[in-house]
Formats: sequence, C-alpha cells, structure tokens
Amino acid sequence: GRSRIAFSGWIGEVLARRGGGRQERLSCPALTMQANLSNSQRRGEVVLLVARGSLAEWAARKLAERFDGLVILREEPETKAQIIRRRIRLCGLAPAVGQVAAGLLFRVIGQLSRKRIAEVMENDTAVPGRSGGAVRIIDVGSVNSRRCRRALELIRPRVVAVYGTRLISKKTLQSVDAPFINYHAGINPRYRGQHPAYWARVMGDDAHAGVTVHLVDTGVDKEPVIYQSPVRFAAGDTIATYQHVQMATGVRLLGDAVEDALKGRLVTFKPQAPSRLWFPPTVWQYAWNGAVKGVW
Repeated sequence: GRSRIAFSGWIGEVLARRGGGRQERLSCPALTMQANLSNSQRRGEVVLLVARGSLAEWAARKLAERFDGLVILREEPETKAQIIRRRIRLCGLAPAVGQVAAGLLFRVIGQLSRKRIAEVMENDTAVPGRSGGAVRIIDVGSVNSRRCRRALELIRPRVVAVYGTRLISKKTLQSVDAPFINYHAGINPRYRGQHPAYWARVMGDDAHAGVTVHLVDTGVDKEPVIYQSPVRFAAGDTIATYQHVQMATGVRLLGDAVEDALKGRLVTFKPQAPSRLWFPPTVWQYAWNGAVKGVW
C-alpha cells in the first residue's frame, strides 16, 4: 500500500482532502509512525532532514509520494528564547523587539489567510510517484546531535534532502557519504536568509522572488545551486502565504534534484549576483512597506 504520513490541524485536513481517492485519509496527530534507531539499520535511499511545522509536513508528504522508503529525521525547532537572543546579537535590541512584534502580527495574518493557503495546497498537482514503502520517522532533537549523526551512519542514505532546519554542522555533513540538498524559499545569493520573497517584492524585484535548491555546506544558502525558479504570486498574497505558494514549486524542484543525485546526473552552478542576508521585517518596516509599496 501507499506510505502513510499523518498530519495535524487544519493543514492536515487540507492535505487529506487534496489526496482524494488516491490517498488514505490522514487523521492521527502530527507526523506519526515513530521509529527507533534499531529499526533504521536497513539502508534507505533518501533521508529528509526537517523541523516540525506545517510546511515541513507538506514537503515530507510530497517527497514520500516520489521516493519509496523515505526516512525522515525530524528535529525540534529552536526555542523562541534562542531565536530572540540570536536576533539581538545580530540585529540589535530594537530591531529584535520589532521582529518579535511582527511575528505576532504574522500569526494573525496567517489565521486570516487560511482560505488562500488551503486553496494553494489543494491546487498543488501531485507528482506521479512510486510510493509504496513504509515511511520511517526518527525524532533526533537537533540535526547537529549525536543521535542524528548516528541515524545517518546507520541508514547510509544515498541522498539527504533538507528543509527548514537550523544550520547544519560540519560534523553532521561529514557523517555520511551523500550529498545534502536544501530547498530555500528565495533566489540565492541575492535573497538569503528569512522571508526572501517578501523582501524581493519590497525591492520591486519580482523576477527574483522565487526558490532555490542547492547543495549544503557550512555557509548560509551560499552553496552551489542545482535549480532556481521564479514564482508568481496572486494579488492578494502576503507574507503569510508567500512560502506556501513557493512550496508547490520548491518541493518539486527538491524532488527533481534528489532524483538527479540518485541517477548520477547532478549538475550545479554558481550564480553571479550580489549576495545579501535578510532578516525578518520589524513591525514598523512591515507597516511602512505595506502602506507605501503595497507589499504586505
């Protein structure tokens, strides 16, 4: 039968509806089917490193449709305190406070955008897949933990796909002889970091509001690029929906890159463009850009 991945909340309901007759209805809490390391000693072709979250669940579902026996190593997101401390260190106290306030506002906007998000997810055309093997999920705490490295050593994947995790340490990257391939919701290197599509639109640079799939090293989205693509947004899209719109394109390209790696035809390039690292907007930046530039 098909691989089963269960998703939580209203996004899980959307994914279940979108599956129609081809997919089994999913109703169990969160990404289930926990697996112990002792159960993961059989070699897996593809591993997905991911953090908890609705977009990560979507990525997992789409990759499971394409790759038999997908193994998911799932980390816990960083705590709010860790994120705030890092932003204070990198951006300063006032900008960090403004970013926190904006984050609270984005939650409200997200709730108001549920209909649009559901529409995007339901319209995401499935890629015909070979899905049939069991999906195994291992909670590893952090992608940089000893548990994660040990899981990779035991599974010995041919390819490691990455979405939404913290920066991956050199020790983890060197724990297995396989390419690590990341999906980034922006066009590198112009729009590295966070909310890249939002910032591209703020800069009037819609041609570079898109997605990148690249090899991972110890930098921040600066590595050799495998695929890039612009993404078109609807007039009513906002910072709460950009990444959902991008995911439909990004996860397809991530799957294409994984398939290329498995077939030994992976090709990369280095974009010749200025590099900039972006941070979340503060609440006053967001209000100004919305009022003056019409980008919300």
